[in-house]
Amino acid sequence: MKKYRYSLLFLTISFTLIYCKTNKQTISKQPVAAETVKQEVQQSQAVASPIIPGEEAIKKMQVEEGFEVKLVAAEPLVSAPVAMVFDDLARMWVVEMVGYMPDTVGTGEDIPNGNIVMLEDKDKDGVYDQRTVIIDSLVLPRAICLIENGILVAEPTNLWFYELKNGKAGKRTLVDGKYTEGGNVEHQPNGLLRAMDNWIYNAKSDKRYRRKGEKWLIEHTHFRGQWGISQDNYGRLYYNNNSQNLLGDYFSPGLGAGNKNQKGVAGFNEKTVANNKVYPIHPTPGVNRGYMKGILDDSLRLNEFTAAAAPVVYRGDLFGKAYESNSFVPEPSANLIKRNLPGEKGIVVKGEQAYKGKEFLASTDERFRPVSLYNAPDGAMYILDMYRGIIQHKTYLTPYLKSQIGKRELTQPLSCGRIYKIVPKGAKTQPVPIPDDASRLVKLLSHPNGWVRDRAQQKLIDGKYNQTLPALREALRQTADPILASHALWTLEGLNSLRTEEVLALMKLPNWPLRMQAFAATPSVITPTSYKVFASAFETMINENDSIAAPCIAFLCKNIETFDQPAANTLLVRLATKYPSNRYVADAVISNLHDREEIFMSEVSPLLPTESTTFSKQLQRIITTVRSAQANRNPELLKKEFPKGEALFTSVCQTCHGPDGSGVKSLAPPLNQSEWVTGNKEKLISIVLFGLTGPVKVNGHVYQTPEVSGDMPGIGYDPDMPSEDIAQLLSFIRKSWRNNADKVTTEEVVKTRQKLSGRQKAFTESELNNI
Repeated sequence: MKKYRYSLLFLTISFTLIYCKTNKQTISKQPVAAETVKQEVQQSQAVASPIIPGEEAIKKMQVEEGFEVKLVAAEPLVSAPVAMVFDDLARMWVVEMVGYMPDTVGTGEDIPNGNIVMLEDKDKDGVYDQRTVIIDSLVLPRAICLIENGILVAEPTNLWFYELKNGKAGKRTLVDGKYTEGGNVEHQPNGLLRAMDNWIYNAKSDKRYRRKGEKWLIEHTHFRGQWGISQDNYGRLYYNNNSQNLLGDYFSPGLGAGNKNQKGVAGFNEKTVANNKVYPIHPTPGVNRGYMKGILDDSLRLNEFTAAAAPVVYRGDLFGKAYESNSFVPEPSANLIKRNLPGEKGIVVKGEQAYKGKEFLASTDERFRPVSLYNAPDGAMYILDMYRGIIQHKTYLTPYLKSQIGKRELTQPLSCGRIYKIVPKGAKTQPVPIPDDASRLVKLLSHPNGWVRDRAQQKLIDGKYNQTLPALREALRQTADPILASHALWTLEGLNSLRTEEVLALMKLPNWPLRMQAFAATPSVITPTSYKVFASAFETMINENDSIAAPCIAFLCKNIETFDQPAANTLLVRLATKYPSNRYVADAVISNLHDREEIFMSEVSPLLPTESTTFSKQLQRIITTVRSAQANRNPELLKKEFPKGEALFTSVCQTCHGPDGSGVKSLAPPLNQSEWVTGNKEKLISIVLFGLTGPVKVNGHVYQTPEVSGDMPGIGYDPDMPSEDIAQLLSFIRKSWRNNADKVTTEEVVKTRQKLSGRQKAFTESELNNI
């Protein structure tokens, strides 16, 4: 078989792990004396980390009792896998990001050498044995989605749709020329999850997509996550960022993103599992901040997530009832996969880690890099393993990490990649084939495997199987099986055949997840003739003190407003005054008020019990933000004055600090009116050159994990980064928004660079305060 040479990858992981080779003693779950481990680390740091064949690498793994890991594909069949999707025949369509960081300076990163490949198991023995390149010559591809007669492919900055015929890619159509805007490869949209509501969602993005005929719809949605996105049985989305285990939504994903002045909406981007502790089974001293107190424990093992990657909510039918809707999160920098248990009470979905002191799966092989997890046609859970020594982009690669890479010989080889699956020990698995027969597809909507249900729904819609409408309506009435009814509802919606009376009937049921589907589908059936029926139904629910439905009613006032603004406003006033202390209702009401927040405040304030209600505080906060934004300086003028600075801000800083400089939840604090930005120049230059490790106080508020990422990487480690560009960047942010500080000169940057020559770690706030 032809050998394929691939280069390094990964986009989402902000921190490289270069750990030491361990022996059997370090695998023990018993505490290891710190001094002993340190000696082992020192002795082995200069020893190369060997490539271990896929089957042998499994022996380095510890997996939960009762389970086993099986290798289904490995190099040279596949290399640098970052994303994949299964088709109806259980073939794997895999994204290979070949061009990511071929070496520590990223030489040739823009070469078009990425691929979309299809892997087949021709002899049906569970091991894939044939590779077909579907699309080649891509630059850093990152996500795919099969839909109708083709495939979506994310290749920054574009999102393409390729028509497929007989397994070959044909005509290419540009869906979105701004799929990614700014950001480097570690901070760009990805995911392309085809969700239950028939829209396609992304991580690290506030866009969603849908095909209608030959047209593609692009809509604004909530900004979610960093790398990878998943859904549960009711279409709620889950995601995370580098330092947080699991984030998620309490409501269906299409609701509540109507007010762009609103930075966050309660019930979205919630901490589904707040505990970020991890339990590696070997020392991991090479993490980006491993030299700092608290990052590693006494045995030099990572304490908390620093590189949480693409999660999955397990929806298969192999693992047993105890594993239903469990979420699994890979941590490639610590060579492990975490298991989380679900929890649900009313609208709130909160979970907890399954174990204390161990993980669902962990390895002592430092090159094991699980980056994405998937449900599958056979009910197993699949793992994409990049199998790399280095997973850090050059933008954030410090001299310390470069030194470790050299000592450990971690750059080469670049031709590896594995795909594993986890199954109950001894289980005989067979993928469920997805048929063309319409009646059989409808029956599969109740299959115990969530992947099968999703694919059956999608195929019914893609094939326009309108002959199934009677059977789908019958399935919708099977409310004793809420999962079947949910899929039937969304299949009808996808076929443009959902009826008003069907949605209203589901709204009256006691089962909340099923009621939630009805609220989420309402925008599809609200029309100039039906909106009054919905408005009346909503009024009745408010009168009946239906608090669990109240946030969804508020979200849907946006759709009522399209036909009757006074009626929508009346509902909003009633909700705001009836539930003034409910944060979910407050934010749902505010989601309707884009650019009319102050008008609504003046109308509703006299009706509220006090000025300190949750609703008043939330709305006033947005009003203040809007007024502040109105005082911002003209960004186009600043772009002309500092073109290199604006470009650098867009590609490196904007994804975490926001285009408006107000910071992004879970990532970074604000730059707008920050004393760190407008104050002492040398402090600011030092931060941008070498980074800042939290916590840090900005305008009286202490920002620390998990409110923000624990570490801001520096960009000055790269000797090829011009001091002039850095000076322009700093001048740009010191003049942007409501900041009005003096410019930073190239000479000032050069001087600070010379002064700090040789520094290899980020600053702390206390260090900066001594400048």
